[in-house]
Amino acid sequence: MIWAYQQRLDPFYETVLWSPIWSTILAALPVVTLFWLLVMRRWLAPKAAAGGAVVAFLIAIIVYQMPPVMAGMAFVDGAAFGLLPVGFTIFNTMLLYNITVETGHFAIVRRSVAELSADARIQAILIGFAFGAFLEGAAGGGTPVAICGAILVGLGFDPFLAAVLCLIANTSPVAYGGLGTPLITLSGVTDIPTETLSIMAGHQLPILSLIIPAYMVRCMCNWKQTWEVWPALLVSGGSFAIFQFTFATIHAYVPRLVLYPMTDIGGGIFSLIVTGIFLKFWKPRNEWHFTPESKAKSQDSEQGPPLTTWNKTVAWAPYGVMSLFLLLTGFVRQAEGHGPVRVGPIQTNYLVPIPGLHLESYRDARLLEEGREHLPEKAEFNFAWLTNPGTPVLLAALISMAMLRMNAGQIRRVFYRTFLQMKIPIPTIACMLGLSYITRYAGMDATLGIAFAQTGLLYPFFAAILGWMGVFLTGTDAGSNALFGSLQKITATEIFNNHPGMFAGLARQQLQVLICTANSTGGVMGKMIDAQSICVATAATNQLGKEADIFKAVLWHSILLAAVVGLITLLQAYVHPFSLLVPP
Repeated sequence: MIWAYQQRLDPFYETVLWSPIWSTILAALPVVTLFWLLVMRRWLAPKAAAGGAVVAFLIAIIVYQMPPVMAGMAFVDGAAFGLLPVGFTIFNTMLLYNITVETGHFAIVRRSVAELSADARIQAILIGFAFGAFLEGAAGGGTPVAICGAILVGLGFDPFLAAVLCLIANTSPVAYGGLGTPLITLSGVTDIPTETLSIMAGHQLPILSLIIPAYMVRCMCNWKQTWEVWPALLVSGGSFAIFQFTFATIHAYVPRLVLYPMTDIGGGIFSLIVTGIFLKFWKPRNEWHFTPESKAKSQDSEQGPPLTTWNKTVAWAPYGVMSLFLLLTGFVRQAEGHGPVRVGPIQTNYLVPIPGLHLESYRDARLLEEGREHLPEKAEFNFAWLTNPGTPVLLAALISMAMLRMNAGQIRRVFYRTFLQMKIPIPTIACMLGLSYITRYAGMDATLGIAFAQTGLLYPFFAAILGWMGVFLTGTDAGSNALFGSLQKITATEIFNNHPGMFAGLARQQLQVLICTANSTGGVMGKMIDAQSICVATAATNQLGKEADIFKAVLWHSILLAAVVGLITLLQAYVHPFSLLVPP
């Protein structure tokens, strides 16, 4: 049976209930239900996610008149993505961490970080921000939050705070995550060259990268205590911001030298090295720990056999092997974007059409650019057995078991412990992503997006907020760009045509670049509140059942930082000389 389905931005059009307000309210109802159950009713995350998914299913078939089979298959598609690669990656990330704990090598990892600085503020910068940026650039997919959260807890951080800090840190690098995947996706739906989008992002994100380390530390302590480590904050954030700006924009100054895919990988390593060298010559006057227990744990970490180059190398080797594999598979994943990559007789990934959904859902014509063909949406499950981030992490875990000479009993214990840790987060992620896929294929997300497009001359600000909402709904910056990128370009064109004299010397194409890029740069701030990231954070820090508390803790940080991106976009649209930062 053929279930071709035409999405509608206003499902009540030409009915007695016709009003865009009703459509917007009902489109938002699944997400509102999810967080009412999670935050207000305090349901366990899997039950709250399932409740939100049920509401999304009912709205899709009753209000949007989506065929039930299609709505069900949309949920299956999202849930499958929640299991692979997201759940698979989280499981293997925690497995690797448990291996280092079981073998006793994590104590050496902890001591080696404390050797650079026992100050918790600086440890958060080194691990949460710099190392996290490297992991985001190499893999993305929740890997930075999982790995860095686990390491910070091992260093003596309060688990709740560790989760919050890692979520805040995993923001400004996200647009270049996975070797630039979000910007590449944005280019695909807007026909704006990725190199141009990268220049625009490189003229926005370094400002945020400079302040994120200080913002993290301020979340840990008061302003006086934050100011005590301002030199380290400046070195860490400044070195990353300079590197981010350089690699994101260098092709504008040196033609054919395109380095933007390596922005986060190189920037994270550069920040780690520069900050580590700086700490050899500078220490904070007062060493700070946020609890007496963490101070005692830090002092305990100084005990044990002397740290040598050899035992530090062995202790960090699992993470080094993981990073190398992530980097190598990242290059393969980038090549997959140009066509199948073969390993002998098999491909590195297979696109599996979702029956009853693939090429059966058509976007509303108002979301399409003039002249663009009205094609149905693809619904293909990407079975990337080699290049999803979980595979290189699993390979690193298996190699680490052999390298660290684990016996059968130890291997059994780490697998059992990891299964127990993941029994709630992975089903939760599957349900939440199932919910988001229903809203996407039914057209509910587009209804919400078009509401933002009615803000007229304030739209440059709300373009960033729309990207933020897109990441919240889809779980990824790339997903938000795929969802709203075309709408951003259409709206930018309409605003320019209606108010051509209002912009500070920008041409129409420049405004399109600015607005479309804001979808990605604003979207990165939604990364800390999307369901996938929240569940990864709770799993990595053993905070199961605290999803609602963590969400409430980071929500206002997310809104504030997204508003900062919106204000930057407004300035670049309307105020000279900020408009000079928009590439031609």
